[in-house]
Amino acid sequence: MAGIVRKIVKITTAPAAIGPYSQAVIAGNTMYLSGQIGLIPGTKNMIEGGIVAETEQALKNMGEVLKSQGLTYNNVVKTTVLMADLEDFQKMNAVYSRFFPKNPPARAAYQVARLPLDGQVEIEAIAVIGHIVDDMSHL
Repeated sequence: MAGIVRKIVKITTAPAAIGPYSQAVIAGNTMYLSGQIGLIPGTKNMIEGGIVAETEQALKNMGEVLKSQGLTYNNVVKTTVLMADLEDFQKMNAVYSRFFPKNPPARAAYQVARLPLDGQVEIEAIAVIGHIVDDMSHL
């Protein structure tokens, strides 16, 4: 019986894990991306500028992890957005929609009591590996 190959993704162009977890794990044709916050790669510093800057940096960090495996934001099929304050939902959405302008992934969004390094937002994702063909027949 053949096993499922599990690959640990560890890159230097996105912030290193700040705990006992991997930046991403690939199992079969699915990539599970750990939550990204507004950390500036190569530093231990959060980007300044509040929810807008942190959302943009978190998504850029996600993009680096995707790119390391030849993927794009179009390969993302599910995200979870954790926010310190849901009052910032529209600001986060304005940035988020620039990264997922067409056929955005499924998503959940929650307000949480606290995020790592007192960030305003954390975004995790699930992506599929392979060529994406959108089925628009239902529209």
